[in-house]
Amino acid sequence: MQNTQPTTLTNTTGISVSNTTQIFAALGLGLALVLFVGFAPMDVIHNAAHDARHAFAFPCH
Repeated sequence: MQNTQPTTLTNTTGISVSNTTQIFAALGLGLALVLFVGFAPMDVIHNAAHDARHAFAFPCH
């Protein structure tokens, strides 16, 4: 019988390549969010949080 399971490439540290990609993607997304919020005007941040509260049906006022 042939082995039909896909193989995962690993680097020398034993972390799979897909995990490394996910880690860097998460770090990049987190950095982008921090920079976006850090440089956004306060009105934009407040309105986005306010709209998110309404979208989740959370009473805010």
